[in-house]
Amino acid sequence: MLPPILFNLFNGLIDTVKLEQTIRTTLAHVATIANCKLIADITDDTILLQSGLDSLGFAMLVAQLEEDLGIDPFSQMQIAVYPRTFAEFVTIYRQAQQDGND
Repeated sequence: MLPPILFNLFNGLIDTVKLEQTIRTTLAHVATIANCKLIADITDDTILLQSGLDSLGFAMLVAQLEEDLGIDPFSQMQIAVYPRTFAEFVTIYRQAQQDGND
């Protein structure tokens, strides 16, 4: 059996991977619905404005993620922060999930 600290670390890593996969899957789904062509390889460093999703597509993505995950981190922000990269986008959702679990 894993010590509690390693168990929590492992579970946190799995949750992060699941969250990123959910965002990637939803991103692809929304791009199809919005008739947008995503670039072939979206990495952590991909600039969101260069991903192929337009502004309406991003609004649809946030709305779909709110439905799927039950959170909209952008409406919860005291000061509006707009992510520049895919990694920043995922981090905003990860932080919102953690805040919701505290």
